[in-house]
Amino acid sequence: MSIDINNLGTNTAARSGDSNRVGSNEANKADTQKATGKSSVSDTVSLSETAIRLGQLGIAVENQPVVDTKRVEQVKQAILDGSYNVDPTRIAEKMMEFDLALNPKD
Repeated sequence: MSIDINNLGTNTAARSGDSNRVGSNEANKADTQKATGKSSVSDTVSLSETAIRLGQLGIAVENQPVVDTKRVEQVKQAILDGSYNVDPTRIAEKMMEFDLALNPKD
């Protein structure tokens, strides 16, 4: 048995009257699809509420400035006029909370 590798693009079964031939209805659909460039089958995509919400949150985060310039100016002014107070206890507590968040003890 030999294999014809020269005519790979042709459908010899359809021409020879083989029983595996494409039906005329299916052939017409294929011709219509080729002519219009559109499939006769439509695909749909649906997103969960969580996915939609995550997309909205992502957009909201992208629209936020990286630095709160108003707060930076307030702190600068407080430092300059001497009204900025440092609470070492609060700083230590926040550092411990941050450390525990990064390295939770199991």
